[in-house]
Amino acid sequence: MGGLCLLLLGVGVIVWLAERKGNQEQFGGTTAKGIGSGFWWAAVTMTTVGYGDKSPVTIAGRIVGFIWMFAAIILISSFTAAIATSLTVSQLQTRVQGVDDLPDVKVVTLPGSASAAFLRNKDIDFATVDSLKGGLAFLKNGKADAFVYDKPILEYFIHRGFEDDITVLPEVIDRQDYAIGLPENSQQRETFNTSLLRIINTQEWQDIVDGYLGKN
Repeated sequence: MGGLCLLLLGVGVIVWLAERKGNQEQFGGTTAKGIGSGFWWAAVTMTTVGYGDKSPVTIAGRIVGFIWMFAAIILISSFTAAIATSLTVSQLQTRVQGVDDLPDVKVVTLPGSASAAFLRNKDIDFATVDSLKGGLAFLKNGKADAFVYDKPILEYFIHRGFEDDITVLPEVIDRQDYAIGLPENSQQRETFNTSLLRIINTQEWQDIVDGYLGKN
């Protein structure tokens, strides 16, 4: 608003300088009064109110008015779009955007899980729930703000009843890898790796994953 007022003041000064001699009736008087009239004209022109009580009559003033009318349309459109975007984003965003937000919200997880150990190590207060579905129900009902647990398992259960209410954030906060155990120097290692890579790069595999976890 301050920047907008400064802009209106600047346009007001310009139109006053253009009109002060040829349009004494509307932009004359003292410097303060003339600039005030210019400020008022710039404001009503920008908002397309156009009361008509102030209007430039000189060629220079009308050129300023012509430029300002088109500039004001762009300015108002951009201002409106910025406000609408800001309001939409604020409505879409959750209170939790990452690990840094967890200390300030209500967090739940399953007892005895790796997630509980992670939260404990980070000194993040949390409550425990009896089941994964129970934790998701807590989130849906607003009794908790975040449910920290294994991402694939959360996605699986959310895909089966909570898709419209709960979002899994993309951030990986504690990576856990799984492996297939083989004897030392096993000849099957290369075969396993090649087969796994071939499978996970197929569309069929992606369709299976999407079927279980939903499409992100």
